[in-house]
Amino acid sequence: MLHYIGRRLLQLIPVLLGMTFVVFMIIRAIPGDPAQVILGQQATKDAIEALRAKLGLDNPWYVQYFDYLGDLLKGNLGESLRTSTPVQEEIWPYLAATFELSLFAIVIAVVIGVNAGIISAWFQNSWFDYTAMILALVGVSMPIFWLGLMMQYVFGIELGILPTSGREEVRSPVDSITNLYVLDTILQGRFDQLSVVLKHLIMPGLALATIPMAIIARMTRSSMLEVMRSDYVRTARAKGQKMFWVVYKHALKNAIIPVLTIIGLQMGLLLGGAILTESIFAWPGIGRYIYEAINFRDYPVIQSGILVVAFIFVMINLLIDILYSMIDPRIKYD
Repeated sequence: MLHYIGRRLLQLIPVLLGMTFVVFMIIRAIPGDPAQVILGQQATKDAIEALRAKLGLDNPWYVQYFDYLGDLLKGNLGESLRTSTPVQEEIWPYLAATFELSLFAIVIAVVIGVNAGIISAWFQNSWFDYTAMILALVGVSMPIFWLGLMMQYVFGIELGILPTSGREEVRSPVDSITNLYVLDTILQGRFDQLSVVLKHLIMPGLALATIPMAIIARMTRSSMLEVMRSDYVRTARAKGQKMFWVVYKHALKNAIIPVLTIIGLQMGLLLGGAILTESIFAWPGIGRYIYEAINFRDYPVIQSGILVVAFIFVMINLLIDILYSMIDPRIKYD
């Protein structure tokens, strides 16, 4: 197992290098000059050229790229062109916000999606099965921006039971320790603030969980149907075991492998693709951070932000591969 993990980590090097090169070239194809954006439309040509020289933007692209790689090898993600702040210092609060939102969303998606898929397979062709699969189809098809706006209107404006934006109350900010507000409030024993933070999480978390929940439910149902037709399931039922234990102890353990793959992929997609949800609910996450950096042509922030998200995505997939062997002893990494 250790040999396999080491080999997978070594494989990360060419993947991340290729990703940095592709992103480096693509963002420099975006129209607009960072120096012009920073100084404004009224800036003189001399001022723009001076700022370009200061930022190193007047160097050939390959010089800029290898300078960037050199900084990465030193653990330096660069410095924001807009704020002049090291990226590694300002990126974590945004990344923590997205991680907290994505984790909340994937927990909802897994709990509801897996159980809906199991019950649908258990009672195949029942009213619950048809209803769950119709809702799953609607969930996959429904645009997140429309769902988010409708949730804000119903629960935030009409009913007034949930906040419509942000992570916290402006009048009672959370004293941040880790920038994971749920964890911070628990560590400080501020359960009044914990309830406020959870209320802010509910709407964006549900909106973000809709698509992965539907995909997980459909995949779980399909995998469970195949397993429940197996001989060992019929044998377990013939021995008089209760159907609940047959489904959740025997069938689910063998059906969960493809579902785990979907969960890992969806978690990675949530981390990198939550920009619509973050924009609708004014959630200060990594998606909005990179989006604003694109508007300002802030090259170091764009490059490093995407690099960090890609690294987390690959690590999640490595973790899922390790879980395979822990759940199914037939899977060996020799």
